[in-house]
Amino acid sequence: MSDTRPIRHVVLFSSKHPDTIDQIIEGLWMLKDIPSVGHFEVRRNRNEDRYSNDVDVVVYAEFDSPEALAAYRAHPIYDECVEIVRPLRSLRLAADF
Repeated sequence: MSDTRPIRHVVLFSSKHPDTIDQIIEGLWMLKDIPSVGHFEVRRNRNEDRYSNDVDVVVYAEFDSPEALAAYRAHPIYDECVEIVRPLRSLRLAADF
């Protein structure tokens, strides 16, 4: 039986400095323009967890197939986004399910 559910891609970021969180969010929104991405969101974490508030920004995206996710990661906009965001962030955790 094949799984026809979308691949869910979740990435968590923390900022090196609180004053650059908006720049991270702005840089990450570039990714919505990659053609293979389905649903796409970037949100500031509400930081309401009583045990850990290490995450500042959350990316949530959906892809129709493993090939669509691979095309997303191989797209030039993805590389451009990395160049903007990487110097501003400390933590980056990703999961695909």
